[in-house]
Amino acid sequence: MFPTFNTLDSFPDEDACINHFRALRWPDLSQWACPHCGVVGTPYVLKNNTHKCREKTCLKKSTVRNGTIFEDSKLPLRKWFMAVYLMTSHKKGISSCQLAKDLGVTQKTGWFMLHRIRNAAMTKEFNAPLAGVVQIDEAYVGPNPRWQHANKKNPLLVGAAAAKAKKIVFGMIDGKGELRVHHVKDTRKGTLKPIIEAQVAPGSEVHTDEANTYIWMRDQYKHRFVAHTLGEYVREGVTTNRIEGAFSHFKRSIVGTYHKASDGHLDRYLQAFAWRWNRRNMGEGERVNALLKDTLGKRLTYRALTGKESH
Repeated sequence: MFPTFNTLDSFPDEDACINHFRALRWPDLSQWACPHCGVVGTPYVLKNNTHKCREKTCLKKSTVRNGTIFEDSKLPLRKWFMAVYLMTSHKKGISSCQLAKDLGVTQKTGWFMLHRIRNAAMTKEFNAPLAGVVQIDEAYVGPNPRWQHANKKNPLLVGAAAAKAKKIVFGMIDGKGELRVHHVKDTRKGTLKPIIEAQVAPGSEVHTDEANTYIWMRDQYKHRFVAHTLGEYVREGVTTNRIEGAFSHFKRSIVGTYHKASDGHLDRYLQAFAWRWNRRNMGEGERVNALLKDTLGKRLTYRALTGKESH
């Protein structure tokens, strides 16, 4: 068994981080595959802790970073480990400004590191659909016009119009607390139905509010609802309080830690939040190791992150 990363000083130097990451990637070093020629087999481990392929036609060198989000980074692996620890251990995440102070890097570097880590945490596929009793709801994320400065306030954005101007987060959570969240463009049936059908098992009991967009669910699920407009929040065990609690937690992380999230990056913040939420019962070190395992083959470039990637 490899050690767990329980505190920031768990790994005293770069070699300790390299050895740990190697043990995570290849518990049996005979499973190692050369990133250059693809040959599988135990490599030479050189004095500087790099690898050298044993294949006579190759003999090229590589590091534990190859094929991961750390591959082209000039930062020590130890700083990356610290960033992963800080992001996974704080319930509401960590801002790029605070990470920059903690690691001794620039804010721009901290921002890029966090987005790379969030990208690795994004869950694109799920092992199994949600089942049992599933609560579904949507939330609106963005500034409250009531508290905006006069020069930023739009007098036309009041009531329902103000809500529509915000970003829409759609969420689902089952009885065990497994959470799925998505940034969606609207709450119409055509937008939400494919997401629900892909992630909620047919025949499940689904609890929602009284919104018309969920009426179609009666044909495929055991659909029950509460009427929020009538002040009803729990009726005969039917409620959406659990998913609303998750939304509240996410909103506090945005307001208190990040302050705002743009449309282009909101889904990364959401998926990183869901990743932490779904692993809330893990120990600190277990979460770090789980995310380090997710860093394989998901490298996000700065140009792609900032929308400057050439096509």
